[in-house]
Amino acid sequence: MRVFWINKFGPAALLVCLTTASIAQTTDVPEHGSQNLVLEGPEPNSPLVDDLNVATGDEVVANPIIDNPLQIEINEWPVPWQDTRPRDPDVAPDGSIWLVGQGGDYAAHFDPASKEFSRQVLPPGTGPHNLIVDRDGSLWIAGNRQAFVGHMNPVTGEINRFTMPDETARDPHTLVFSGRDEIWFTLQWSNYVGRLNKHSGHVDLVPMQTERARPYGIKMDSRGHPWIALLGTHGLATINPATLKLKVVYLPREKARLRRLAITDDDVVWYTDYSQGYIGRYHPQSGEFREWKTPSERSGPYAMAVDAIGRIWFVETSPSPNLLVGFDPLAGTFFSVTPIPSGAGSVRHMVYDQNTNSLWFGTDTNNLAQAILPNELVIRHAPVDQVQR
Repeated sequence: MRVFWINKFGPAALLVCLTTASIAQTTDVPEHGSQNLVLEGPEPNSPLVDDLNVATGDEVVANPIIDNPLQIEINEWPVPWQDTRPRDPDVAPDGSIWLVGQGGDYAAHFDPASKEFSRQVLPPGTGPHNLIVDRDGSLWIAGNRQAFVGHMNPVTGEINRFTMPDETARDPHTLVFSGRDEIWFTLQWSNYVGRLNKHSGHVDLVPMQTERARPYGIKMDSRGHPWIALLGTHGLATINPATLKLKVVYLPREKARLRRLAITDDDVVWYTDYSQGYIGRYHPQSGEFREWKTPSERSGPYAMAVDAIGRIWFVETSPSPNLLVGFDPLAGTFFSVTPIPSGAGSVRHMVYDQNTNSLWFGTDTNNLAQAILPNELVIRHAPVDQVQR
């Protein structure tokens, strides 16, 4: 791989030329629950792994920040239970917000009209990491420290625990609805992706093909296939729901470490590279990657979401305060950069609410936040000095 850095000292501050080559090998996926992972040498005939895809080609990647980027309105409300790391909110059918307190063992409710919080207490030591709200208003919670996915009645607080079928699957992390009757979820340190049938309670576990792959963020495409960011390597994974076969696509940059994903209506997969400070997109049909260096020199892009008109939003967590950044894929420009008022500490996950055209997220500064997005596309041109190819 060749990398050329051209310092332009202007709005398009960075130009990167990546010449990629075949850089990845397949490894054997162990039998269910095995910890004896084979890390050296290709094993193309593994029964649970499709042929590995490798990114190839020649790509130009620019960092095009427009002059005077738009700043948007961000409102924050202090969560009343101090030092509990409120995180991973989701929007209920009635428009209210639910979130978890990772350090406080609770599921909290926020009424945007009254601005009031309430909570349901979870069993001590649950360590809830993520929450999603079902169509009937019930809650699904990742019990990260007690190895379960919980289904909670939001009125009574009663919770039904679905435990893992293997003791090595210890840490449910991030949940996503399949669009059918299942929930897919990652188990970061256990190195699995799981699938829970909401009706039967049956859990399937798909082991990752490399040790310490660290499956992290997860999203669904329109075909019902989950896509997973592998934080421990430079991989992007997907699973065939019919066969449970795992496929991994490796990025051209070996030092990339993906954290969160977003998928647009055309099934293009977007990602944040937390380690190296990029956002990028992968086109599953063509196998092509394209990436953009993020605005800040020290960036740490983490939480990511896509809005109703296809704009990409992410949070740079290395700057203080954290910065909420908007990217227009059609123009290839970072058109919005907004400091988060509380500083945020870190924004780890966020969700888009189409009814209010806003983003909701929790912060490590113990706040719940709402970012009001512009209704128009705002920007449809690249900086005049952007280098085109």
